[in-house]
Amino acid sequence: QVQLLESGGGLVQPGGSLRLSCAASGSIFSISAMGWYRQAPGKQRELVATITNGGLTNYADSVKGRFTISRDNAKNTVFLQMNSLRSEDTAVYSCNMKIRTTFSTGFYDYWGQGTQVTVSS
Repeated sequence: QVQLLESGGGLVQPGGSLRLSCAASGSIFSISAMGWYRQAPGKQRELVATITNGGLTNYADSVKGRFTISRDNAKNTVFLQMNSLRSEDTAVYSCNMKIRTTFSTGFYDYWGQGTQVTVSS
């Protein structure tokens, strides 16, 4: 019905940059908030950043000033530009979107499959 496809993860050295993308496809009527979450080994999943359909953003304190979330509403896509990466940013990053499909009357959470980001020298 709805699929979220992520791309852009990989291995990067400390101080480097990566750009994640997540595109939604399927029977989409409307998308409200979009966001990125991450989960490191042995830790709970945590919020990284969110963006409303009006462009308001929210960031975890640990990534403020280094990460930037943005969206392309025409392409149902959310991006995460990650700069000045640190070893503690290593995690599986997953995108989340609150989507109303053509078959529903409300918004529901949809998740991407997750993409590994490893920051290491």
